[in-house]
Order: sequence, then C-alpha cells, then structure tokens
Amino acid sequence: MLNNLKNKIDSVLKWMLVLIMAFMTLNVLWQVFSRFVLQNPSSFTDELARYLLVWAGILGAAYVAGQKMHLAIDLLSTKLEGKSKSYLEIFIEACIFIFSLTVMVIGGMRLVYITLNLNQISAALQVPLGYVYLAVPLSGLLMMFYSSYFIIEEIKKLKQ
Repeated sequence: MLNNLKNKIDSVLKWMLVLIMAFMTLNVLWQVFSRFVLQNPSSFTDELARYLLVWAGILGAAYVAGQKMHLAIDLLSTKLEGKSKSYLEIFIEACIFIFSLTVMVIGGMRLVYITLNLNQISAALQVPLGYVYLAVPLSGLLMMFYSSYFIIEEIKKLKQ
C-alpha cells in the first residue's frame, strides 16, 4: 500500500515537473520572439520564468530525493554492510526528515504566512508572493514522506 502511494506521488510529481518545464520553455520562447521579432518585449515573461524556475528547482529536489538520486557523499556507506549500513541509512533519512520539517515545512510556512500577511505582490504578474513561496513547504512535505518511506523500508530490512 505504501509502495503504491509512493509510485502515485512519483508519477504526479514527475508530470508536474514536465508541465512546469514545458510551460517555462514556451514562456521563454515567447519572451525571445516578442523581444527580437515583434520589437515589443512582453512585460510578464521574465518574472514568470523566474517563478517557474523556483518551482521546478524546489519540486525537482523533492522528486530527486524520492528517487534516492540526490547528491551524497557515500564514502562511509560503501564500506558498510548489513545492519550497520541499514542503521546509517535510517540516520541519514532521519536527518533529511528533520531538516525538511524544520527548515522547509515550518520555515517555509512562516515565509508564506508572512508574505501573504504583508500583501507582497509580484510586480508584473500581480500574484501574491506567498503562492510562489508555497513550493518550499510543499517540497518539504514531499521530502518528509519520502524519508519516512525509506526509513520504513530499512526497518523492514532489519527485521528480516
């Protein structure tokens, strides 16, 4: 059941990232076309590209963490085997979980709350910046889910 949930989240996240990248590409192409061909640059495309890049980068980090493809220094884990390797994996995932909770979810929600409370609006798009920053706590929640999933998988390995 948990494996099915992870696969569904992976699939939704992957397609969200594909759509964001496709939309960002079309946006930048329009920006170049309007600037150099029409000689009338679009006013919102630069800001939209920036915000889409933020969402792609932060959600992409969550996706990569869920695939266990994130940057890692694996000097110690390659030397360990068996239970000690599983304990190290659990410790690493617990650290990722704690970081995601404190920095990305709690800190990100505070950032979203403050920017929405202060009514900070983007200059060209006139979008509340809190919606742009919502990518941070959302990504943090996804990373917490993935960390929990990997901890449960390592515990299952230990019990065998």
